[in-house]
Amino acid sequence: MPRARKDSALRKGGQRRRGGARSSTQADSGSSEDEAASEARSTTSDCPSLLSTVAEDNLGGDAADEQGQQEDLEEKVKEYVDCLTDKSAKTRQGALEGLRLALASRLLPDFLLERCVTLADALEKCLKKGKGEEQALAAAVLGLLCVQLGPGPKGEELFHSLQPLLISMLSDSTASPAARLHCASALGLGCYVAASDVQDLVSCLTCLEGVFSWSCDVGGSTAPVAPASLHGLFCAALQAWALLLTICPSTHIGHILDRQLPRLPQLLSSESVNLRIAAGETIALLFELARDLEEDFTYEDMDALCSALHTLATDSSKYRAKADRRRQRSIFRAVLHFVEGGECEEQTVRFGLEVLYVDSWARRRVYATFKDVLGSGMHHHLQNNELLRDIFGLGPVLVLDATALKACKISRFEKHLYNAAAFKARTKARSRVRDKRADIL
Repeated sequence: MPRARKDSALRKGGQRRRGGARSSTQADSGSSEDEAASEARSTTSDCPSLLSTVAEDNLGGDAADEQGQQEDLEEKVKEYVDCLTDKSAKTRQGALEGLRLALASRLLPDFLLERCVTLADALEKCLKKGKGEEQALAAAVLGLLCVQLGPGPKGEELFHSLQPLLISMLSDSTASPAARLHCASALGLGCYVAASDVQDLVSCLTCLEGVFSWSCDVGGSTAPVAPASLHGLFCAALQAWALLLTICPSTHIGHILDRQLPRLPQLLSSESVNLRIAAGETIALLFELARDLEEDFTYEDMDALCSALHTLATDSSKYRAKADRRRQRSIFRAVLHFVEGGECEEQTVRFGLEVLYVDSWARRRVYATFKDVLGSGMHHHLQNNELLRDIFGLGPVLVLDATALKACKISRFEKHLYNAAAFKARTKARSRVRDKRADIL
């Protein structure tokens, strides 16, 4: 994946404004909560018991046990790969689900390099000949395989071999919506990780834009009514498109702003809360990219946009689920604050002995993409995957022996005091949010 930020090459959207990581002796935890934000959200995957122990972070674990777990997982992955050619669709689906969980939970690049061609052929057959669920799982595994192989020659070869098929399925209106949804995510992630040519990036952007633009009426003020079954597809296509914008050359950004910024606000009136939120975050990202190009950037229809964002940031409609209302209000408060000229609210992610700071909308989009794909394996990949560490500016992988880990590990009493203080602060923040007056800006 290109690293330069010049006009002639893709620019990197992951590293912005801050180095991204510092050492810490704090215990592991998820993203820090905004002081006035809603409840913390996390993405988890329900792994079978076979993989549950593999997915855990064993900072102080025995090296022999770690090696044994890795070997057991590799043996299981071999079985999954063999089952991909089985005649039974149910067996193939089970193997794809097992592969998805295994690749998300652990890093296996060397093991996968030896079987890259076999896996690519099997995934291609599943995408071509399989049905909805099988195609969706195959696309999800393909995205994870790109994350495992990284931007090297093998990863680039894999993406180029399957890119035309992904675009074809994504553009096929008769294909399963679930399959098209995962193809959109795999296309965006694969291009972000492995594409080295600007033309590949432009073709992927065009394909994804063609999918979600269907839900935007040219010249209209509200989005056309789309079937509920397509809301997930539009959301995935929009998020994958936004991910690729973070590495898009500045020479293309101006045209995209002129074309899409007036149309995206239509999606703010969508019936789907996820699509409304994706549209709001993408609008904030476009404003961020526009201000990077032109510091005094102004949007013509600013009053109408801020009014729509304010409505969503203070929405108290009873017909919406309470959790959806809180999530929507929290995110759109941040979007409105940024669009009106404020700073992007910083999020903190602690994993192991390190801390990652997410302090821009570009970094938020990149982090959210990998979190959705990796699920509970995100912390393991942040600690050990060179691709993610390079994207987020975390530096080389930390190598600590058992003695150093034991010295850094806090006592149970200290952990209790830390958790008690965090619980007290979180309770105070949520109490303010529960007060109806806190929703009034």
